[in-house]
Amino acid sequence: MVVTDEIRFKTSGPGDMVDITPQMHEAVIKSGVGSGTVTAFAPGSTTGITTIEYEPGLQKDLPELMEKLVPSDRPYEHDNTWHDGNGFSHLRSALVGPSLTVPFVSGKMLLGTWQQVVFLEFDNWARSRTIILQIMGE
Repeated sequence: MVVTDEIRFKTSGPGDMVDITPQMHEAVIKSGVGSGTVTAFAPGSTTGITTIEYEPGLQKDLPELMEKLVPSDRPYEHDNTWHDGNGFSHLRSALVGPSLTVPFVSGKMLLGTWQQVVFLEFDNWARSRTIILQIMGE
């Protein structure tokens, strides 16, 4: 069985981190699929999905790490082409990736105790975002 669902929300701009674990869990339960996998996919080239311990320290540390790895204050060829100033956003997205798959059994996602699934906003302005969830199993 395959069930597709969505999560919708607004972000506040670069560095925004949104815990989507509760919505994913709710979608798994609602799907009626007992065991399988749920994939969260973020359409767009300036986002990321990963896991992390969703706590205030790491909510500051991860954006700081991204700034060190891919600085937002330097010119990128993308910016020369499109003049939108978000070349750094695309590069950060390429590092993290747009999707994550989590197994579940008896409707419970098999995440670690301190592990949450998070959406990362890399674009340089606030956005409305949609996450596609695809739940597969039996």
